[in-house]
Amino acid sequence: MYRYKTRDITKNFPLAEAVGAIASLIPESFKNAHLLSLTDEVQLEFSKKGKSTLFKSKAQQEREAPSAGHDREKKRYLELSRPFLADLGVTNRQHELIPAMSRKWKQINKFIEVFSHALSSSPLKLDQPIKVADFGSGKGYLTFAIHDYLCNTLQAQGQVTGVELREDMVTLCNNAAAGLEHPGLTFQHGDVRTVAPSALDVMIALHACDIATDYAIHMGIRSGASIIMCSPCCHKQIRLQIQSPALLKPMLQYGLHMGQQAEMVTDSLRALLLEACGYETKVFEFISLEHTNKNKMILAVKRAEPVNPDLLIARIQELKTFYGISEQCLETLLRADGFIG
Repeated sequence: MYRYKTRDITKNFPLAEAVGAIASLIPESFKNAHLLSLTDEVQLEFSKKGKSTLFKSKAQQEREAPSAGHDREKKRYLELSRPFLADLGVTNRQHELIPAMSRKWKQINKFIEVFSHALSSSPLKLDQPIKVADFGSGKGYLTFAIHDYLCNTLQAQGQVTGVELREDMVTLCNNAAAGLEHPGLTFQHGDVRTVAPSALDVMIALHACDIATDYAIHMGIRSGASIIMCSPCCHKQIRLQIQSPALLKPMLQYGLHMGQQAEMVTDSLRALLLEACGYETKVFEFISLEHTNKNKMILAVKRAEPVNPDLLIARIQELKTFYGISEQCLETLLRADGFIG
């Protein structure tokens, strides 16, 4: 431990490295060294002339073995040795994490952790192909990760498609996917409004702006997805409509508060609409993407048993009336297709 006026820094070393580190510090930087074990105490002392003296005695008081609980390795849902991580620039060719990508690595693992829990609580079976669509897949970090988790970790048959508007990203990702050991990963040009819906098991749309999130959720419901994962960004449609109820005017007179309220109302309506369509829905914090401070995820998993949507529809209408909202995109899309009355 290195002690400073305002902080302490603790460094842990493997045994072999620790011996070398101590040897480099004594006696140049330190003239005294103490070693405390459960049964003994040892002191190494150097004089000004560099003469060393070793003192050894029994421990002056009983000591308990330190807890090794903090030494347990954190559970990872992916390993750094996976080849796609090097292809995408997350690791080097020695499978070491590139420091600048540490945040992305955390995001990838957290995403797979969330997906893993959702998969275990869903009606999906691993002995059947699992069809996944990732809209706005970008460079494909999460798309590759979910394919690898399905095919390599779970030994399932994953049929994963990344959908991206930027053609250069589509080409880049398809070239990387061509070298994978497991087939079933492709990328195509388009977005959630232009790609024709087909049967899906998992629908993903992270950082979909404003009503693009509504179109993505609608796509997931319409395609029969058992798992829907969305990370909304921007809430313009409701923000432009929302009216401050009299009770809340002192609070919502501030633009920041009004924006936060619009975000909360929008995502609450989305969650309730998903519930009305037979999903168990959660709204929680997620590791934010590098180009936005938004860190909310809407996760919906299809229920085994259908629910009566009447009460939920009534709550949705009450919420809209309270805030003076006339239209919400997802509700309009679902009504047009007959998913809600």
